[in-house]
Amino acid sequence: MTSSLQLLFKAIHKVRDESDLRSHIVPKMGEYFAAKRWSIFFFDQLPLADRSLQKTLQIGLSIEHNPVVRYLVERHAPVHEALVTSPKVWTMICPRPDHWHVMAGPIVSSGQLIGAVGFTREQSMPAFDTQNLADLSAVCLHLSVWTSTVRCQHQSFKTDCLTPRELQIAELVALGRTNAEIGTELWITENSVKQALKRMFRKLEVSSRAEMVAQLSATKYHLPSLKLLNPHQ
Repeated sequence: MTSSLQLLFKAIHKVRDESDLRSHIVPKMGEYFAAKRWSIFFFDQLPLADRSLQKTLQIGLSIEHNPVVRYLVERHAPVHEALVTSPKVWTMICPRPDHWHVMAGPIVSSGQLIGAVGFTREQSMPAFDTQNLADLSAVCLHLSVWTSTVRCQHQSFKTDCLTPRELQIAELVALGRTNAEIGTELWITENSVKQALKRMFRKLEVSSRAEMVAQLSATKYHLPSLKLLNPHQ
């Protein structure tokens, strides 16, 4: 079991992106934990446009309704249903026969819970145990490191797409300058500043000046904190 766990660690760190992680690695994790079903999700990628799905997630992933999720959020540690509730209570919370036994682990980045990986077994299958939790803890550590590394590289790639002029504009935005003030300082029109910001937002995949500055500040550019936001700019 230890050797197969080491192979799983290596496989995680060879994956290129989150799509490959979901399609190639998570099934291997499901096999390792002898699960009936398995899944991985990141909170910033949940498809909340579907209203029926939104309602399901609000209940199923609610810390008020689901003690497994509550444990995960509060402790950032792997958990199975028997650790937090009785079998009778669990069947009322989650009556699905293929979710009779549930185990979940956290994906953490910069001290924040950003996602989770989960596994389920049917009633006829053995319950998850402490060894499963220990192994999942190790797996989640590797998932967290991999995710932080890949996302940081992705952010750096996006910021590298900015031109020197766009970086000048970003620096002035971070100092709280208005579009008119930026135009005056850089000897360009206010409209040119607005158009440049639109291009920058698309490149960085953000929707506001604050998001742009926060993203750039988290990379090698180390912009000053945003001092002033004018929603009319």
